[in-house]
Amino acid sequence: MNKRTKVILLLVLALVALATTVYVTRWRDTGTQGRTGPGAAGRSGRAGGDQPVSVRIASARSGSIDVVVEALGTVTARNTAVVRSRVDGLLQSIRFQEGREVKAGEVLAEIDPRPFEAALKQSEGQLARDRALLEIAKSDLERYQILLTQDSIAKQQVDDQASLVHQYVGAVQSDEGAVASARLQLEFTRITAPFTGRVGLRQVDVGNMVHASDTTGLVVLTETRPINVVFAVPADRAPAIQGRWAGGAALKVEAFDRDGRTRLATGRLESADNQIDPTTSTVKLKAIFDNGDGVLFPNQFVNARITLATLDGQVLVPVSSIQHGTQGDYVYLVGNGSTVSIRKVTVGTVNGETIAVTSGLKAGEQVVVEGTDKLRDGSKILPAQEAPAGGKGQRAKGQRPSGAQRKDTGGTGGQ
Repeated sequence: MNKRTKVILLLVLALVALATTVYVTRWRDTGTQGRTGPGAAGRSGRAGGDQPVSVRIASARSGSIDVVVEALGTVTARNTAVVRSRVDGLLQSIRFQEGREVKAGEVLAEIDPRPFEAALKQSEGQLARDRALLEIAKSDLERYQILLTQDSIAKQQVDDQASLVHQYVGAVQSDEGAVASARLQLEFTRITAPFTGRVGLRQVDVGNMVHASDTTGLVVLTETRPINVVFAVPADRAPAIQGRWAGGAALKVEAFDRDGRTRLATGRLESADNQIDPTTSTVKLKAIFDNGDGVLFPNQFVNARITLATLDGQVLVPVSSIQHGTQGDYVYLVGNGSTVSIRKVTVGTVNGETIAVTSGLKAGEQVVVEGTDKLRDGSKILPAQEAPAGGKGQRAKGQRPSGAQRKDTGGTGGQ
């Protein structure tokens, strides 16, 4: 390669490098001018607030809200019994179907009755024998008494015969007791349900020997209609509950599933414990449920909600609209021109997804319920579909009480 060729090659490479630099510079400028992503919007919003923020809003409304206390409860059977045999014998038959309802007095199982029938006949025979001896002794005593009046027999013989009569009277009474006992043992060969309830799985099969001393028994019987729910509430809530209940008020208790999504049954408060548990600072309450559909099972865990009162004429908003700051609780109030402003509020009772605002807000005013993390005082918004404001006794599906709800649920704020 000569010198001229080298010079031409260097010029070409220089022109290519220059063209590449110009292209890259223009591409960067174009990309910067056309960028409209979240970061640019966020910087623009922070600088001048020109970009509107997409939010969901809800209108405050006037309505009623329940004052409730929530607690974790356990379903307990009204009555529970381990059905056992009261006599020893061979299990001859089982009359119940596992898991089914049985009536009080219904025969659940039978034990071979033949040994007990034989014992009953033996007792009845002994009774008949002693009764016959008693009749003979009485007849002899009557004749001896007649002879004694005629001075034809010694008085000692009469007295001996009277003692013999008393002896046979005692024997007859003992035999009657033996007959009653044998008849009772025969009745015990038919094992019956002590109360109406649901039987579980049988513990013994036909053909096995059962004994009165067996600990497992034949089956477990539980009374589930009605059924109870036992739950513990904080000790500071006990006076209000006790006062309402002792005054004759029928306090409604609702049982929800473990997730708090589905209401299983509705009952009423039946009784309260007479002391506070010092380890947990709670007091136990017992509610009764009809359980006609059998949805509640013994030892089932539920969320119990007891209603203390109903507050009318409250300003209601969704719980998600309430914000918490160093200055207290506040909401983002929607104003004219699609802008928001901070409004301090005082909150009261919480029930599910609904909270009562006791001051700072009026019915009909709109508040932001979603997208609040991007807002500040005076921000522009782009409202999406309006969210429901909540209502009396509503509960969001799948929603667990937030920190504010756990703090205020069952409270008396706003009263």
